[in-house]
Amino acid sequence: MKHPKEEQTYVMIKPDGVRKGLIGEIIKRFEQRGLKIVALEMTQPLYEQMDNHYPKNEEWVTRLGEKTKATYDKYGYDLMTDFGTADTSKIGPEVRKWVIDFMMSAPVVKMIVQGVHAVDVVRKIAGETMPYKAAMGTIRGDYSIDSPALANKEKRSVMNVVHCSETPEEAEHEIKHWFGDVKSYSYKRFGVDE
Repeated sequence: MKHPKEEQTYVMIKPDGVRKGLIGEIIKRFEQRGLKIVALEMTQPLYEQMDNHYPKNEEWVTRLGEKTKATYDKYGYDLMTDFGTADTSKIGPEVRKWVIDFMMSAPVVKMIVQGVHAVDVVRKIAGETMPYKAAMGTIRGDYSIDSPALANKEKRSVMNVVHCSETPEEAEHEIKHWFGDVKSYSYKRFGVDE
């Protein structure tokens, strides 16, 4: 079993974060909290990489459609007008396509972040997935105001600056998917590891 300081998570600065010039700021926030960046690379994702990053199972894709329907219901929008259907199993694949298209729209920065409770701490620093709900002081709360209502109306993905793994199992899968067998670096941080 690994030492608690060796927990790793996967982080990807999304195209909107890269375009806004937030790479350094995002890395700084993780490092200020005592986390280490142990692997880092800018890349232009290929379709296959993004397609395999996001789940394809029917349950997950339909859930995207259900979230979209819930947003439309909440704001009184008409699914038939925008999608031509109210069937969440047909809306989900369209939303998934928007996500993949967005993620391929510019380079991304992929990284492995390591430290005590890295998965949970990174998610706390990033803030809630929906930027309009994210607290000020978090990455998403400070640098994005996007919402699913706006994204759905504009037929695009929610732009929320950064992706971070939700669970240690997801982190392990995403690290393997994006970094393969590339070895992460080991080093001691002054004031953190000593």
